[in-house]
Amino acid sequence: MEPFKSDAKKPNLPNSKGLKLQKLISKKWFFPALYLSVAAIILGGVFLFKEYDFNNLKQQVFEDNSIPVEENVVEQPEFISPVGLQNRVVTTIGFYDDSVSQEKKKDYLIKYSNTYWPHTGLDFSSKDGKTFDVLASFDGEVVRVEENPVVGLQVEIEHKDGIVTVYQSLSDVVVKKGQIVKKGQVIAKAGNNSFEKDEGIHLHFEVRKDNKVINPKELIANL
Repeated sequence: MEPFKSDAKKPNLPNSKGLKLQKLISKKWFFPALYLSVAAIILGGVFLFKEYDFNNLKQQVFEDNSIPVEENVVEQPEFISPVGLQNRVVTTIGFYDDSVSQEKKKDYLIKYSNTYWPHTGLDFSSKDGKTFDVLASFDGEVVRVEENPVVGLQVEIEHKDGIVTVYQSLSDVVVKKGQIVKKGQVIAKAGNNSFEKDEGIHLHFEVRKDNKVINPKELIANL
């Protein structure tokens, strides 16, 4: 005997998963929570993208030499007076240049062998006429130590940026050619020479920049 068959269609009853979803959607908090979750996902993606982009930029800065990177600027120490802070030592003759008034220009001329020569440096003498220590004005290498028949015993020190300091009319030199000296190091004592014999014991100090004589006061503010 065959089983009974009915032509009537069975109603579409929701399954258990569908019922749970409908109940969940019917909750008042469902859509606000869904909105917050979607917003969190979007914002998280934006932050990840920004972090990725920032990391790529940092990598580019370090790898691409065409992008300038500002370096910390360290102020370099200044040149100092070749006679230090000895209160008994004074400047006796200044540097001859166009800034000197016509009335005072004669005071910046040196008479030697019946000829007047413009003074190309600064002269220092002690108030009591005695000798005093001569100091290296800055770190550098001694490139000349010699006895000159006109300017006397002299020392030249080569520094950075094409600057050379010249010390003439010396005595008791304690450095030698090729020696590295430090700023403030004693290199000799003041002496005398025939070019400025009327000055007696003194130091003649010059500064040369790219083989041109400049006023030492342009380099050393406290002279």
